[in-house]
Amino acid sequence: MTAPQAHSTSSIEQCRLITLPRHHHDNGNLTVVENEQEVPFAIRRLYYLYDVPSGEERGGHSHINCCEFIVAASGSFDVEIFDGRDRRTVTLNRPNIGLLVTSGIWRVLNNFSSGSVCLVMASMPFDENDYVRDFDSFLSLTSAKR
Repeated sequence: MTAPQAHSTSSIEQCRLITLPRHHHDNGNLTVVENEQEVPFAIRRLYYLYDVPSGEERGGHSHINCCEFIVAASGSFDVEIFDGRDRRTVTLNRPNIGLLVTSGIWRVLNNFSSGSVCLVMASMPFDENDYVRDFDSFLSLTSAKR
């Protein structure tokens, strides 16, 4: 298997928090996300996770090419990111702040609060071939390029 180029250059330093504009009104707040404006890619897929049982994890994979922008639309959860060398945990708990996760980054989502909703905007439609779901394979891909 040829190691994907995305794993060669991705690092958790490229992952960053992005504060989305919040429009405050007396009758509630509004946050808007437009393609290639607030996030640095065109949104090709949007999905959300909810009703995650206490103690459960989601994610546990990396993407070869896909980038994602992850937001706690409601409640809170942690996103653990790992690039094969460095590791960081980011707590998301505000609906106008999201985490950009670049391709080639292993991610695990955990510590979901009751009633939390995880909103994910992705740069690509679903493609099973874009996933690296085995951690040892991920480590092989990242170490081959370091």
